[in-house]
Amino acid sequence: MNYRNWRNPEALWIRRPRIPCFEVSSVLLIFLLFGCGAPGEPTPPSPPVPVAVTDLAAQQAGDAVQLTFTLPTKTVAGERLAEDPAIEILRGAVKPDGSPDTKSFRTVETIPGALLGEYRSAEKVQIVNRITADELRAYLDRALAYRVRSRASRKRASADSSTAIVRLRPVAERITALHATVTESAVELSWPAPTRTSSGDPLPAISEYRVYRGEIDAASADAAANDLSKAKWKSPLALLGSAHTETYRDTAFDFGKTYLYSVRAVIPTEGSAVESDDSVPAIVAPRDVFPPAVPQGLVAALIVGSPTNATEVELSWSINTETDLAGYRVYRSEQQDTAGELLTTDLLLSPVYRDTSVQPGHTYWYSVTAVDRYGNESAHSAPVAVEVAQPSP
Repeated sequence: MNYRNWRNPEALWIRRPRIPCFEVSSVLLIFLLFGCGAPGEPTPPSPPVPVAVTDLAAQQAGDAVQLTFTLPTKTVAGERLAEDPAIEILRGAVKPDGSPDTKSFRTVETIPGALLGEYRSAEKVQIVNRITADELRAYLDRALAYRVRSRASRKRASADSSTAIVRLRPVAERITALHATVTESAVELSWPAPTRTSSGDPLPAISEYRVYRGEIDAASADAAANDLSKAKWKSPLALLGSAHTETYRDTAFDFGKTYLYSVRAVIPTEGSAVESDDSVPAIVAPRDVFPPAVPQGLVAALIVGSPTNATEVELSWSINTETDLAGYRVYRSEQQDTAGELLTTDLLLSPVYRDTSVQPGHTYWYSVTAVDRYGNESAHSAPVAVEVAQPSP
């Protein structure tokens, strides 16, 4: 810059590039609009996306398909899910070559994450997808394909799971009556034989019946009788045994528990077996109202000259073999045909008793009963008589 220009301000202004006012305003506006995109500014979090299910399995269970898989616990970013995701069940068709028809898949059921606790079994989730009678007829002896996906937010779901394919087979109609009778040694079950398939066709031969038993909370028994989903399980239904006739004896039960029984008919198909739906349940709460056996072999011995110089009567009898035996009671009467008074306030644990309260010149009749831990008392044993003579003068 030379001296002359310094002295001439107008000359300096002329040399600077002019920026119109509207251009300055535009620059400021752009800065204000896009300033939030500057590095370091917060951005909205992306929705969590669960990892895809990789172990989906499917099998027919009566007029339904049971799906089993491991519930995702992490996102695709490796973070742990804060809560159980919702599960969407997709069902589709299978092409003639056996591959799934991807375009045919539709969502047929959604399980909210808050309800998944009802579907857990051990480390797996088990969901039963019901098949209507019309669908069963349409897909009988054909294959269905299933996939599941999980959703932790409304915005994005997981990728589809692996595909599970199941071929639907005819099953016996549901057994609509199941009768139970409690005896001292068994819960005896009986039911009518099914005559048709669930779709109404003539029934092939039944290969066997499978009997299932679970233990439930007694307070839920009435509700469970009308709706099996209302049962509060202490132990879930498990296979108890099989039968080739319409009867079964459960000898492995315990008094005091509440059991729920169900029976499924089995039709053999191509080397495998398909069970029917669960029968109408039979809920049984066995109570022990069966007394022990009558004690046997009661004998009495008169003992004279005891340490107290008093005459005593010693009783003994054969021990009972019941596993729930609690003890014995001893009765004494001075009349042959009456039980008389109870001599033992507490139950005797051993089959022996000594009566120290006899009086000379009396005849006594003794009998014994057995009592189990539920308070059931047997009938009296055959009485034995003891005559206590007067002492010699």
